[in-house]
Amino acid sequence: MSRMLNDTRTASSTPRDNFLRLVRNQGPGWIGDPFPCFNCDEASGVPYLLDATALAHRRTGKGKVGVPDAWGVIWDWPEDQPGPVPNHLGGNIVVKDVTSWREFFDFPDLDHLDWTGADAMCAKLDRETKLVMAQSPRGLFEFSHALMGFQEALENYLLEPEDMYEMLSAYTDWKIKAAGLCIDHMKPDIMVNFDDWGAKTQMLLPPRTWREILKPLYMKFFGYIRSRGVIVMNHCDCYAQDICEDMVEVGIDVWQGVTPENDVVSIVERTGGKLLLFGGIDMPAIDYPGVDEETIRAHIRAKIDEYAPTGRYLPIFSSWMPIHDFVRGVACDEMEKHGALFRAR
Repeated sequence: MSRMLNDTRTASSTPRDNFLRLVRNQGPGWIGDPFPCFNCDEASGVPYLLDATALAHRRTGKGKVGVPDAWGVIWDWPEDQPGPVPNHLGGNIVVKDVTSWREFFDFPDLDHLDWTGADAMCAKLDRETKLVMAQSPRGLFEFSHALMGFQEALENYLLEPEDMYEMLSAYTDWKIKAAGLCIDHMKPDIMVNFDDWGAKTQMLLPPRTWREILKPLYMKFFGYIRSRGVIVMNHCDCYAQDICEDMVEVGIDVWQGVTPENDVVSIVERTGGKLLLFGGIDMPAIDYPGVDEETIRAHIRAKIDEYAPTGRYLPIFSSWMPIHDFVRGVACDEMEKHGALFRAR
């Protein structure tokens, strides 16, 4: 397989072309630092994930705590915390009874969003050599446990499946409208949905429950995105290999965040190569204070050597971005260097 990756066409291709060829499984495969494939913020180097619903979700920023979003969920993001987390303490639960969920929240207005800033940003993006990504934050599962708490959500999936389906069906329709507006204004190449369906070594929902409640709704949501000619990328940095065939069936093109607890090689075989696995890096193994450079580089080399021969793998941080800037710089440099050596074999 590695001989197939050594093709001079990749030398003259744009980063955009390299990534699209991998997504479409057209070959040859390409391995390297993936961030140049995307339009990124010049100061941070982080890919733009343009958010059609930022004003609607209104989630808190870093360094702020106790901030409600448009749904009524209270969010905390202390300075020393990697990301925002809903605060359900002291009765901070939005949906207290899923059988009457309509009484507890209204869907944020999408008809009067101010697109001025997004339109101006998109006008400046490089669409010739790089890809444009938009995001659809807070997937169906994450939406449910943000509204009602983790334990309560899991219980409701099992005890009140019809009401959970009804609530999430209405949310799916809202997300489709948001995605449509995003596509109209931003014309992205890729839409990224964020929904973690598992823990480190197992699914959080039984696969049967996921298939009965979430699968038909995701088929509708992702089906719409694909009908607009946009690639579907789903971020899920957890164990989820039990539903990898289902991911293909619902229309996911790229599984971003696949962790090494999943059997990457087996997933490629089970999905017939129809799913690009974009991740594979074990973040706890490299993303911590005081990690030495060689530990990071050795880990990146090992993952490329293990997964890249499948032809359906591209390395990236499973968590999308590491916590520590030093880790990112070293790891991306090794992805580029060792990726080139891998292709040259």
